[in-house]
Amino acid sequence: METTGAGEGMGAYEHSAQESGTTLTAEIRRVLARVDAHAARSAEKTRAPGAQVVPVEGPATAPLDALVACFSLTPFERDLALLTAAHELEPTAAARCAAACGDPERAYPTFSLALAALAEPHWSALTPVAPLRRWRIVELDDESRLTTSRLRLDERILHFLLGSPYLDARLHGQLRRTPPPAALTPSYDLAASRLAEGWTAGAETGAPPLVEVTGGDLRSRADISAAAAARAGLGLYSMSAEDVPTDPADRDRLARLWQREAILLPAALLVEAGELDRDQRAATESFLAGAAVPVVVSSEDPLRSERSYGARVAVPRLDDEEQLGLWADAFEEIDLDQGELRSLVAQFQLPPHVVRSAAAAVRRRLPHEDEYDAAELAWRAGLDEARIGMDELGRRIAPQAGWDDLVLHERQTSVLREIVAHVRQRATVHQEWGFAATLRRGLGVTAMFAGGSGTGKTLAAEVMAKELGLDLFVIDLSQVVSKYIGETEKNLRRVFDAAERGGALLLFDEADALFGKRSEVKDSHDRYANLEVSYLLMRMEAYRGLAILTTNMKNALDTAFLRRIRFVVDFPFPAEHERAEIWRRVLPPQAPVKDIDPALLAQLTVAGGSIRNIALSGAFLAAEEGDRLQMRHMLAAARTEYLKLERSLTPTEVRGWV
Repeated sequence: METTGAGEGMGAYEHSAQESGTTLTAEIRRVLARVDAHAARSAEKTRAPGAQVVPVEGPATAPLDALVACFSLTPFERDLALLTAAHELEPTAAARCAAACGDPERAYPTFSLALAALAEPHWSALTPVAPLRRWRIVELDDESRLTTSRLRLDERILHFLLGSPYLDARLHGQLRRTPPPAALTPSYDLAASRLAEGWTAGAETGAPPLVEVTGGDLRSRADISAAAAARAGLGLYSMSAEDVPTDPADRDRLARLWQREAILLPAALLVEAGELDRDQRAATESFLAGAAVPVVVSSEDPLRSERSYGARVAVPRLDDEEQLGLWADAFEEIDLDQGELRSLVAQFQLPPHVVRSAAAAVRRRLPHEDEYDAAELAWRAGLDEARIGMDELGRRIAPQAGWDDLVLHERQTSVLREIVAHVRQRATVHQEWGFAATLRRGLGVTAMFAGGSGTGKTLAAEVMAKELGLDLFVIDLSQVVSKYIGETEKNLRRVFDAAERGGALLLFDEADALFGKRSEVKDSHDRYANLEVSYLLMRMEAYRGLAILTTNMKNALDTAFLRRIRFVVDFPFPAEHERAEIWRRVLPPQAPVKDIDPALLAQLTVAGGSIRNIALSGAFLAAEEGDRLQMRHMLAAARTEYLKLERSLTPTEVRGWV
């Protein structure tokens, strides 16, 4: 998108030409009169046959004046464009062109006719870099015959002159209209003003009208950009950077076509730049480098570019009071009290459009779901909206287990309940009691669950998630950690950024993959590994929800890391009486059993996870036989489980079973 010939500054986009009483028809009549005069001189007669101009009502010449001003057309180029328009609009124009050319076969406008008949002619008007051809205002049927080929007015220009603006059909499928939002929150409104000022400042200083909006989600960036465009008197169209052609010729064609549209509509362009490969990034950079009309680049992170931007604006994070006002406005017609609204604000950090979507969902569901009140439906709608984008980052567990499903010592259970209290009451303590202002940092609720496999760490997290009414997402850290420098932090950031929307309970499983023996720095990789751990802990401390790490190697962790974790809960291997209790709870009351003795089953030295596996496998064996569940089925299932654990059953463990 080069800058030559597109008008001067922002004035090119404002269409400020004053309306006059002269119609387009009158302008066409004037140009055809010159054609008639040329025909009269050539044929020594005053008017060609059928040269009567039929007056028709047409629009005032504001669009024509705007076309001239925006594309810097000379008087000759203006009249040439009118001559091609006359051929489309005036029935007698073809015959009059033929008469003026002295050739009945050339009943159309040509460059040679324009040079001979129109005022102030100049040859440069039809060069490829001159406005008429550069901006595809007129086109040649045959570019190898410049003077005698038929000249056609571009259809989009014809409709523009007739006062029918629309997006050029050649851009359909690549661009989409992005209307401004009905309302913006105060901080979003300020961001939109800064973007609009960036365009204005660029026009005043001669800098490219290129601005950037980063952070937030795609819709929020688009809303702010559309509001900024509206303030600059522009519409907004959006396209993905992935649709920018990598072929230079195709890219130049798209750039010119859009720049013409930006001037005619007038409008700004939003380019959504996501994860791009090297070729696509280079194509996008080239496309943006020629920006001569307002462009806003939308991306999650600031683009690394040598280009200068008129403004770079980050989508602001809404504070609690602004969030409260947003939720109150969206749920205005729904019966929620101030306390319920504050609970929603404390839990969810959703963009404005998502809050409005949640409110709309509640209004649809209220008449049909009598078992839930408005507050419960609002909470469920918030969870539904917040989990979008999280499913691809971790394994979501719908919490079903309650406190009665946990078999733990009272010491561990009381700590778990204390963690729940920290999450549930954080709005009261942080905001109403003012602790957030005095402590400022490290307000996130963080915990570490330490213990062997199957000792109940994930089950405990599920119980807490159900108690808090939250989703539980299990993130396998072994899949997040990357050998490439910087990739681990990038993966972790994606997880936390997505989870921030709804404060989900995050369980980082296999934390040993990241922590390991990271405290001893032997080389640069160990040093960077410590940075990865520090980044994880930093994000956990700032996270508005509950983040839990699980480890089998608590003793291998640096105490400096442990000090940054608010709660550490040990999950010991269950004693025999605890195993017996797990066996009692894992067997459903409706299951048909015969002579099943939990005390004998507790002789197996396995943790709760293995107990559940053995009970389920034994049930399948009994069902396959069509018999009731008995100790022999449990013995067969125990042998299978022990094979998986690479252990052997001892006589002591199965004494008295069969």
